[in-house]
Amino acid sequence: MRYLPFLFALVLLSTTACNSQSKVQTSTDTSELATTVKSQTPAYKYDPPAVDGEIVPIDKPDSYWKEMLSPEAYNVMREDGTERSFTSPLNDEKRAGIFTCAACGLPAYNSDAKFKSGTGWPSFFQPVNDAYVKQDVDNRYGMRRVEVSCARCGSHQGHIFPDGPKPTGLRYCINGVSLNFVPMEDFSKAEKE
Repeated sequence: MRYLPFLFALVLLSTTACNSQSKVQTSTDTSELATTVKSQTPAYKYDPPAVDGEIVPIDKPDSYWKEMLSPEAYNVMREDGTERSFTSPLNDEKRAGIFTCAACGLPAYNSDAKFKSGTGWPSFFQPVNDAYVKQDVDNRYGMRRVEVSCARCGSHQGHIFPDGPKPTGLRYCINGVSLNFVPMEDFSKAEKE
């Protein structure tokens, strides 16, 4: 019974912060694609750390981020803002590829982990690697949530909710402005160069 208020707040948060979730549909369900994307990611210009390697933080002054990011991206990524729901073109992105941090390029989410949540924000059931995202407790607005941000540059991405599809049961509700999408065909081009 003592957890009832927490569960109520969690349900309320899920429905208000990211709207209610509709039917879950995975964009692709091929583990082969995930393996291909993961194996080709280091060949791309972002040069992510090794899976078991150490993430070296990027420590830049606020002026750097203001100059580098658009005002909307700066608000979301550096001031923990939220973009309006259903405004990101990444909501409808269905091609094979990888979603990277818009500030530092660290791979964040594979396209095979993306699903249609109906919330208005790109949703994923897991990151590329747990070490590539940082989780913190967010107690703002009278709610207790789990915030997710880039492990390399610390940029806010969104929040995690426990109403996602299998296999994790999690929904990484991510602001589209905090991500860039690199289509699979770009990996092939990079290998040829």
